[in-house]
Amino acid sequence: MSQVYDDYSIGKHSLKNRLVVAPMTRTSAEADGSASELMGDYYERFAEGGFGLIITEGTYTDKEASQGYENQPGISDAPQTDAWKKIVSRVHEHDCKMILQLMHAGAQFQYNRFTDTPVSPSGVKPKGEPLGLYGEVEGGWPEPEEMNEHHFDIVMNGFIGAVNRAKEAGFDGVELHAANGYLLNEFLSDYFNRREDKWGGSLNKRLLFIEDVIKAAKSAAGDDFIVGIRISQITVTDPDYQWPEGEEGFEHIVSKLVAAGIDYIHTTDTAYDRKHLKDGDHSLAETVQHVSDVPLIINGGIDEDNLDDLAEQFPEALFAIGKKALANPDFAKRFKSGDEIADLDFAMLQPKATLENEWQWRKLQQQADS
Repeated sequence: MSQVYDDYSIGKHSLKNRLVVAPMTRTSAEADGSASELMGDYYERFAEGGFGLIITEGTYTDKEASQGYENQPGISDAPQTDAWKKIVSRVHEHDCKMILQLMHAGAQFQYNRFTDTPVSPSGVKPKGEPLGLYGEVEGGWPEPEEMNEHHFDIVMNGFIGAVNRAKEAGFDGVELHAANGYLLNEFLSDYFNRREDKWGGSLNKRLLFIEDVIKAAKSAAGDDFIVGIRISQITVTDPDYQWPEGEEGFEHIVSKLVAAGIDYIHTTDTAYDRKHLKDGDHSLAETVQHVSDVPLIINGGIDEDNLDDLAEQFPEALFAIGKKALANPDFAKRFKSGDEIADLDFAMLQPKATLENEWQWRKLQQQADS
């Protein structure tokens, strides 16, 4: 049997295999940010399909500037927490763990029902254009406001409150979203972070707020609750961005995350094996494995053709599946039995990547096949 079906542990939590559903934006919550009944169906099918762990889509943390998309789920109040409880319970019935990804949009802000003004480290707009896949935005990215100390307090309190509510909802842990150009990722970036105070400049200063969030989250979480982090160089509209400190700098980032108490590191890139760090010969995942023994989750182009080789190359890692999981919610069972695994038809995500559009696409496929 493939090594991906070996048992795995993160902290005090045991997983039945090394297959993870990657976090994927679906913009299908209710207007008030409560997770919908359809979202329950969506997540439960992955659990039924044999995955050992599900990481949710990015979930906003406060009623200020953290929301980034229309119909994005939140974890900022009691009704939102109660809605997630039902979904977590359905997932747990299938011996599957569930982690809530906590996201603050930062400058990558396409919709927010609480404010029209994004906040970001230095008030810098993202490159490129907003993603039509998650909703149309007239006039491009809105102008963000540079964060002041009041904003820092709001953001920090949002993350701490979200950790507490995630525990109440029954999640097994949270994942801090420091990838793809959202707020925590922006602090690491010398494009977004041009500050000259204690929060910007050197790599250590650009890391400081992320370290503080990790420590605060761990303090709120306690010993039995996972606090992981997802990290990348790239953003959703800038796939070529590189940290100026290169591979040596990323090694330093990893060591600082571990020292702050992180329970796992989740790397993501356009391809899991892309060697894109300046002055280096290793991918993000290879660098984490080289520097630290902290549990590693790898994402980026993983499928049935490379999974066994990856399991041997990274014997202590988990593997986050995105596109192939969308196409095959039972990927974990199919891979184990050798059944056919379909490619993703992007038509299911058009004109917007909602669950309603996916369900309609699947209905049409069934009618065509009957």
